[in-house]
Amino acid sequence: MFERALSGSNRYWAWIFFLLAVIGVGFLAYMKQLNEGLGITGLSRDVSWGFYIAQFTFLVGVAASAVMLVIPYYLHNFKKFGKIVILGEFLAVSAVTMCMLFILVDMGQPMRVLNVVLHPTLNSVMFWDALVLNGYLFLNIIIGWTTLAADQKQVAPPKWVKPLIYLSIPWAVSIHTVTAFLYAGLPGRHLWLTAIMAARFLASAFAGGPAILVLLALLVRKFSKFDPGQEAIQSLAKIVTYAMCANVFFFLLEVFTAFYSGIPGHAHPLVYLFAGLDGHTKLVPWMWTAAVLAFASIALLVNPSTRQNEGTLKIALVGVIIAAWIDKGMGLVIGGFVPNPFERVTEYAPTMPELAITFGVYAVGLLVLTLLYKVAIGVREENGAVEH
Repeated sequence: MFERALSGSNRYWAWIFFLLAVIGVGFLAYMKQLNEGLGITGLSRDVSWGFYIAQFTFLVGVAASAVMLVIPYYLHNFKKFGKIVILGEFLAVSAVTMCMLFILVDMGQPMRVLNVVLHPTLNSVMFWDALVLNGYLFLNIIIGWTTLAADQKQVAPPKWVKPLIYLSIPWAVSIHTVTAFLYAGLPGRHLWLTAIMAARFLASAFAGGPAILVLLALLVRKFSKFDPGQEAIQSLAKIVTYAMCANVFFFLLEVFTAFYSGIPGHAHPLVYLFAGLDGHTKLVPWMWTAAVLAFASIALLVNPSTRQNEGTLKIALVGVIIAAWIDKGMGLVIGGFVPNPFERVTEYAPTMPELAITFGVYAVGLLVLTLLYKVAIGVREENGAVEH
């Protein structure tokens, strides 16, 4: 089947070569980081996690969101998701690939990855996070490729795939739950020390991930003969609506707890993010942008007329993605480090090498996604999965 990814239009190959060029620039920047160390980044003693881990945190949610297609389709026999579920599984493969690459570049020395394998520490949340991420990657590769191969032959998938599909459902929840535990288990970081961190992660995941998938489905429909289905797209849009409402509600619960309790340690990170501390305001415009986009997107999604209009739907989904990326990325990660336990403010901003490496990792993910979607769309077009 993979031969379908090796043929395409001039526009397709231009996109592939563009991604390869971005990957090349990112690789050169990574070689510089590997040679000179993480000192070329904006990281410091006070802010030891930055732009890389922010992307990792956001993308874990994108990967976990595939379960919002798997549950309705396989457990509740919602046939309208039949065409689009493969797109969700391949999006998860791409997202997990980027997650692991961001962990790799954040480690500084890539050989340190072997410590997880050679010296496993069962009481370490990092060990379990590596385990669930790798497991989820292989599950989606096996399930997606096997079901697509069966679809190509127009036969039912082999019976041994069904247990793996059922296993992938709790596994999808686990990858983001364990990631949330990485934050919530650190007692010195008041912004992260909350019992609903995992719930917040899942709510934002089920908003941002399906929002990306809907936009991808619309792009697929525009640039190919494969139509994922209008009802499937609208059903996913409703999922995004409910999840985004829950995401905002959970965040407001944190705001109430921090300020009504009167505990300075809980309130200071939120003050820094939305008003600044001691004249340090780098993240303030970003966080207010996320807040405005979150509420504006909810308003557009809750209203049936604007949700069913593809023009306003696209605007709302882009708003959801940007809001989730800011809040769950830089806002959550950097806000956990500022101020530090000694009430000192050390601001962080990514450097050009960090940005180049980040763009390179995203280009790798987009390349994987493009190739997988090219194969999936080719199979579906061949089988006549087109609405005329």
